Amino acid sequence: MNPAYDFTGQAALVTGAGSGMGLATARAFAASGAAVALTDVNAQTLEAAAKDLTDAGHRVLAITCDVGEEDQVASAVDRTVATFGRLDAAFNNAGIRILPSDAADEPVEVFDRVNAVNLRGVWTCMKHELRHMRAQGSGAIVNCSSLGGLVGIPGRASYHATKHGVIGLTKSAALEYAPRGIRINAVCPDTIDTPMVADMIAKGELDRDQAMADQPINRLGTADEIAQAVLWLCSPGASFVIGVALPVDGGYVAR
Repeated sequence: MNPAYDFTGQAALVTGAGSGMGLATARAFAASGAAVALTDVNAQTLEAAAKDLTDAGHRVLAITCDVGEEDQVASAVDRTVATFGRLDAAFNNAGIRILPSDAADEPVEVFDRVNAVNLRGVWTCMKHELRHMRAQGSGAIVNCSSLGGLVGIPGRASYHATKHGVIGLTKSAALEYAPRGIRINAVCPDTIDTPMVADMIAKGELDRDQAMADQPINRLGTADEIAQAVLWLCSPGASFVIGVALPVDGGYVAR
């Protein structure tokens, strides 16, 4: 049973909300009473996600947005505030994966693209969200890092660099904005059963049995479990939680 949260009268923004952890979090915010802005670079999955929530009676705004483009991010945040009148919570979840690579052989174009989305994208979203929350004097932001923000794995240097960077952004901004009534934290998921992970398994990029064995709980996580961690960090129940990088990893980093 999931805990109950009450975000009635509040507005939340979720990036990468067309599927996976983003969609699960958007659904959880909506079910808890929030008006929700969903953004995603994939217009088709975004439209389907927004329709499902709208049909369920929730107040939703869908915005196609590439977080690697600052003007699109600024517009999405501005539209959210213009539509809902405020911005109380944000989950900066959008990210991309890259194939494993020997660190000596990885093309600079791959490094630049993964940084543009996974690190600069989070920075850009947080920057524009904070501009509104700062004027409001309140708000909560959760950035999506990864288990890869806490540990290293061979062949994953560039990807892990972005996720370590998200934690640095989170901690420094959290200290800057805590006195202004805004809390900023990060979640660090391990392997979660999402469409992205399913695609990796289907393509042979990830071994499902090995991924399960790597997690002491002996299973993959679910998108709903990440959503619940995000909602808790945005809720009054986490009112004294500032600048954490919360592992949601089935016990991986506890070993």
